Amino acid sequence: MGFEHGGDGVMSDFGGRHFEGEIVLCAVRWYCRFGVTYRDLEQMMGEHGVLVDHSTIYRWVQRYAPEMEKRLRWQWRTLRSTSWRVDETYVKVS
Repeated sequence: MGFEHGGDGVMSDFGGRHFEGEIVLCAVRWYCRFGVTYRDLEQMMGEHGVLVDHSTIYRWVQRYAPEMEKRLRWQWRTLRSTSWRVDETYVKVS
């Protein structure tokens, strides 16, 4: 099961599905990242114009989340820099 893009830019593992691969991956990512319920995610997707049932999202998570986790695991193990940057500064003007 690969998430590679084919020559036409379509994700190969989602061929023959009712929804585009980007929609499926977005729903699975939101579920895994934010821990929302399937019904809340159904409502969120509906607000973005995607009408999908919560049971369909459940099936997507069961099928694609383990593969996503496996493929992203290497990124989580890479060493991260210990330095950090300040986005905003505070200057006192008297």
